[in-house]
Amino acid sequence: MIDDFRHKGLRRKMVEFLREQKDISDANVLNAMMVVPRHLFLDSSFLDFAYQDQAFPIGSNQTISSVYTVAFQTELLNVQKKDKILEIGTGSGYQTAVLCEMGAKVYSVERYLDLYKKAKRLLKVLNYHPSLVHGDGYLGLEKEALFDKIIVTCGVSEVPPLLLQQLKIGGILVIPLGLNDQMMTTIIKLENGEIKKIEYENFRFVPFLRNKS
Repeated sequence: MIDDFRHKGLRRKMVEFLREQKDISDANVLNAMMVVPRHLFLDSSFLDFAYQDQAFPIGSNQTISSVYTVAFQTELLNVQKKDKILEIGTGSGYQTAVLCEMGAKVYSVERYLDLYKKAKRLLKVLNYHPSLVHGDGYLGLEKEALFDKIIVTCGVSEVPPLLLQQLKIGGILVIPLGLNDQMMTTIIKLENGEIKKIEYENFRFVPFLRNKS
């Protein structure tokens, strides 16, 4: 697997774009995205476009999110080293790798077996060691709860209740809410059992599907 000076140069331009044109300011997010070789998570036919701000197909009717979407969601998570993070929708494994690079302990659930296997192989080669699970993301991952942060990488009309149950008090859930277009939303779980909900901008994600495939 090749990650040469050309790829590093493209990553540098990507990070400059995120900082200067998209107002991503979290240095930890930008540093992680500077390190993780995004092009390796895509089919080789997309090599020349891997660091552009686009989503690309990865199989099973799924996509790898655009670089801005990954950066924005990750920044909203406010990742701290050793955070215990649950990711719903491993997909290509790129978002997973970014979280690992930031020093989080990552658990990730993927419903499609082929994507789960591909991501597991690649992440191991890149020396990232998240706990990957082939399963139904709607159920979260009860056996490993509670989580400091939860990130959902597919669009859903309402918050799956089990995800809220598996979030620590004071924890952050980042989730795209809506049917066709989604409003990126953060939900903070408060001590009194209530939640604080903050809405940001519109995105478009593949839909959240139940059960594993």
